[in-house]
Amino acid sequence: MEFTGKVVLITGASSGIGRATALAFASEGAKVVIGDVNAEGSQETVRLIVEAGGEASAMACDVSSPDDAAALVAHAVETFGAVDIAFNNAGIEGTGAMVADYDVDVWNRVIAINLTGVFLCMKFQIEQMLKQGGGAIVNNASILGTVGFASASPYVAAKHGVLGLTRTAAIEYATRGIRVNAVCPGFIETPMLERGGITTDPAVKKMIESSHPMGRLGTSEEIADAVLWLCSKRASFVTGHPLLVDGGYVAR
Repeated sequence: MEFTGKVVLITGASSGIGRATALAFASEGAKVVIGDVNAEGSQETVRLIVEAGGEASAMACDVSSPDDAAALVAHAVETFGAVDIAFNNAGIEGTGAMVADYDVDVWNRVIAINLTGVFLCMKFQIEQMLKQGGGAIVNNASILGTVGFASASPYVAAKHGVLGLTRTAAIEYATRGIRVNAVCPGFIETPMLERGGITTDPAVKKMIESSHPMGRLGTSEEIADAVLWLCSKRASFVTGHPLLVDGGYVAR
């Protein structure tokens, strides 16, 4: 119960990796604050935490809005008194198209949520953590922050940007008590993959599974475990690190 009494802010926790991480932190004694555009899904995550005996609160939040990002941090402080840990997980997949064919509006929306949204959340999280004397931040960066992937240019570009942002912030605040790391999941069985047809088309799913040396997709709980480790005292000398949790995908 290392996280007892800690206040953890998680974006994109209405399902998938975000929800699994929220439940994991709550099971370790943390008070969880959720920010997500999906209000119904967020409230379901809160319900699951509360029914298990934990404490949680949710606020509707578009991470690409500076006002919303600031308000989410303010909500956490008003509700539970602090922001000790943050997991910037909110993201969208965009559509599939080659670079020359990519819709500019879709590009802008993916970058706004997946990269600018991480910057905005970190900006206000760090401001609060500096007042408190420290904290830990983990950004969800994906294996596609380390390699290319055809037909996903804005997603890949955004996730590469998240790693650069993570490393830069880690350097800037290393002596001020704030650790900043990133988790880089492989293909994880989540609603995002379902929307993209990866888990609903048997042939596509088999192809994606075979691209991982372990021969399977990952689970949200496996990513949650990695996030909790990065935020724990056991990772006290770890900052600026992109932790691959990918079944060996990038090792090929």
